[in-house]
Amino acid sequence: MTLIASALMALALQAAPASGWTWSLYEGEGPLVLANDIPDTAALRSTLQCQAGSGAVTISIYGEPATAGFARITAGGNTAASEARVGRGGKLETGIPVEHPAFTAFVADGRMTIAVGPDVRTLSVERPHLAKLRRFADRCAG
Repeated sequence: MTLIASALMALALQAAPASGWTWSLYEGEGPLVLANDIPDTAALRSTLQCQAGSGAVTISIYGEPATAGFARITAGGNTAASEARVGRGGKLETGIPVEHPAFTAFVADGRMTIAVGPDVRTLSVERPHLAKLRRFADRCAG
């Protein structure tokens, strides 16, 4: 019985940090940022960033070390190609115009994949946070 209780507690501890992940929209001076983060911590999974009205979005995905090359950005059956860079800490960085059909599809359904060679990353914005994504896209549009 204690083995089962210990296993359940271990699972609960592993799940606890994940429950704090959310999409947060940071507006104000400087760039506009939509972040998949745990608020009030340095924990980041991904960020979308732009200068308001610029028409261009920079996507950063944290975690596994990234590979530089050309990224294939796919959402809703639409595909864009963009240069992928390795940023500070090994994060993957790439960009896409706000008006590109792949980004428009991402804003509509909240799902996007970014592939650099065999390395495939997925961004998912859950339904309760799609309004933040839409506001971000509207503010970034040129």
